[in-house]
Amino acid sequence: MSGDERFRWHPAARLVDAAGRTWGAGGEARAVIAEEPAASALGAALAAAAARITFRIGGGAAVPEAGDRPMLETLTSGSTGAPRRVRRSQATWIASFRLDAGLFGIGPGRPVAVAGGLTQSAALYGAIGALHLGAEAHLLAGLRPDRQVAALGDRRVEVLYATPAQLRLMLDSGAAPVTSLLRVITGGSKLDPATAAGLSRLFPAAAVTEFYGTAETSFVSLSDAATPPGSVGRPYPGVEIDIRGGALWVRSPYLAEGYAAPVAGGAVWQDGWVSVGEVARIEGGYLFLQGRAGRMVTIADRNVFPEEIEAFLTGLPGVTRAAVLSRPDARRGHVIEAVVAGGDATAVLAACRARLGPLVAPRRLHRVADWPLLPSGKTDLAALERLVARTAG
Repeated sequence: MSGDERFRWHPAARLVDAAGRTWGAGGEARAVIAEEPAASALGAALAAAAARITFRIGGGAAVPEAGDRPMLETLTSGSTGAPRRVRRSQATWIASFRLDAGLFGIGPGRPVAVAGGLTQSAALYGAIGALHLGAEAHLLAGLRPDRQVAALGDRRVEVLYATPAQLRLMLDSGAAPVTSLLRVITGGSKLDPATAAGLSRLFPAAAVTEFYGTAETSFVSLSDAATPPGSVGRPYPGVEIDIRGGALWVRSPYLAEGYAAPVAGGAVWQDGWVSVGEVARIEGGYLFLQGRAGRMVTIADRNVFPEEIEAFLTGLPGVTRAAVLSRPDARRGHVIEAVVAGGDATAVLAACRARLGPLVAPRRLHRVADWPLLPSGKTDLAALERLVARTAG
């Protein structure tokens, strides 16, 4: 992998925006690029790459110069706070693009769609990767979920990048099945069983590949139909995994170099390894995540990870979204409260008590219909906390 490699607009590449308009190569090379219009933003990003200008799509702060190496900045999801600016060399993504060409067949003539906006690192990765490899890149952000599904069928798209939250919206839209889609690549949060089952109906010919990764690490693992329940799969090619004191550490050619500004409580870079604070284990060569150490709480001397309970809740009948909030408690250390969309409240609480026991089971259940989401499609936990506080008060 050469650190001097730059993103390029492949001669065979085509770019199609949400309205179906085709865009050619070219654009004004800028460092900070507005997200909309998305097709214009991509043109400006690749022009910046050609001019050796470090660029970022979205975010108001200026991009510092990075010397001679082709660089970019991406934004974290900001699910537990303000998004962080992550700096990486373009070569780290290009190394993954080459693997994607073999793993997913992305290349000249292959129609590839991206559901999310370009401030999401996974969506930006999918869009730039498609253009770099010569594929047809279809940008669907801004369309209603039912129209996104219709566009997939009308344009005969074969590969789709989308988060689980975006896929749930497509499923809820009532759109007709699309048989031309051959692969769904999803990540950003765990794909719950109900959504996975729904995808087999909406996209009956599509293989679903779920990835685990972060803006700081890029791809860490991939899972497929053979992956055991609860696992996020086996390491992505070229990724080394080490579990130290329960914490997941990653080394690979795809790592970012750090944050653009000092960050408290962010990822840690050490001797070529990175940890984002994920607690994990390896069993039979498969990676299992428990949750972020920063969200872990202690209840009656037991370490509890909200992410594990959220995954359990979204597997219950009728529950389409779930989040777990913690409150200090003088006797137990903490108590948790569950927030859900859908499902029967009595049945949900009973299932939690049966699975988690009376000490850990949620003390209260809040029902939210208008679920707050970040641009990445993840739950906006800060907004959800405020919403629950208002309704509870």
